[in-house]
Amino acid sequence: MNHAGRFEPRGGADCGSMNPKELLLCAAAKCAGLTAAAIMKRERMTPRSLEISVAGELSTETLQAESVFTCFHVVYNVECCSEDDCAKAGRALELTHDKYCGLIQMLSRIAPVTRQIAVVNTQPVKA
Repeated sequence: MNHAGRFEPRGGADCGSMNPKELLLCAAAKCAGLTAAAIMKRERMTPRSLEISVAGELSTETLQAESVFTCFHVVYNVECCSEDDCAKAGRALELTHDKYCGLIQMLSRIAPVTRQIAVVNTQPVKA
């Protein structure tokens, strides 16, 4: 999510330059991001930053029409301003991944989906 609260693919790629398999992964990241943002908003917290990346392993060495995904991995990175927000963000990301993001749920019916969640508190430590 950028500073304006919009989701953008890393590296400035646009949909027109992506192949269909890349679009699927991009759509999964955006769906997870929008879902997580909605849950965090309900919890009355706004993260300093939220990054989600989705990667998939293909059944072939090189991209081909008959290539299929054999597994997916989702990485969630979020920065928060307090310990309380960190707890809320962690729970929101768990709910997003395990229950509420429809695209992640759909991918899990195609192949296994693993996740990694990293929540960082950016609040300065008080001496």
